Amino acid sequence: MALAVFVVVSLCSTNAIFSQRRSNAAALPPSRSLTITTEPNASIWIDEIRRGVTDASGTLEVKKISAGHHTLRLRAMGFKEVTMPLLAGRRSLAVKLARSTDQAELAFQQAEDAREKARDDASRQKAAELYRATLKLRPAYPAARVGLARVLLDLNQYQAALDEIEAARRTRPVYAEASAVEGRINREAAFTDEALRSFRRAIREAHGFQPEAHVGLARVFEDKGQYEDAILEFRKAIDQLSDSEPVIYQLLGAAYERVQKYKEAVAAYEEYLALAPNGSLAPAIRSIIDQLRRDAAGQEIIP
Repeated sequence: MALAVFVVVSLCSTNAIFSQRRSNAAALPPSRSLTITTEPNASIWIDEIRRGVTDASGTLEVKKISAGHHTLRLRAMGFKEVTMPLLAGRRSLAVKLARSTDQAELAFQQAEDAREKARDDASRQKAAELYRATLKLRPAYPAARVGLARVLLDLNQYQAALDEIEAARRTRPVYAEASAVEGRINREAAFTDEALRSFRRAIREAHGFQPEAHVGLARVFEDKGQYEDAILEFRKAIDQLSDSEPVIYQLLGAAYERVQKYKEAVAAYEEYLALAPNGSLAPAIRSIIDQLRRDAAGQEIIP
């Protein structure tokens, strides 16, 4: 739904990987950090990748922004959402948001907040109701349609979710996020060919930059037993996500295990632990790394 230099792990098991990473890093443009100051608890996206939420003082340091121009999007409850160009070389940026009186926008913000916090079907149903209230105020609101489709997907209401994607496209025909979500719906509904078409369309619509679709393609390839193809797609997603989604490293590590590339699996899992040492998957990952290192050492001594 990809990258930074791997953390130090056992040299005997990962030396070749680090050599390749250094070679790749030398070919990439330099990155920088950016400190954004705006309203407290504001969500920040760069090139449609969510990079975090500002703290109580309204500040967020976004790390690892590549050279060149980018697009910045900011959203805070009760304020007008802002999308603006992010010029090359900026190290700090202050953005003053204006209060919103747009009832549809305010309802959409509540729906998005409810969806992000939902942990069970009851809370997901509440988020769906908030999206529907938004759409009553503004039927032509493609972002609300896609948000509702995501909730319906989580509720296993696949056809209703696809209907919302279709409605979003009537207002916004070229919509990479909608195509990526459509791909996820089709995969969950076991429509494999349709999922592949949706994910590939999302990547075309986004001119190649669509990590959610790359992850989706990888999961479909896993379903089909095409693990080398899945690895390629996971790595593309990682390169685009700027380490904002550590779980992709876990998925990559599992794919490497399936093709018995144990050194690469260890490196991927170590990167997950470096980014999310207290993550929900961390205990399980720590428990298998030693075994993978032994497996990798065994591969090296086989004549």
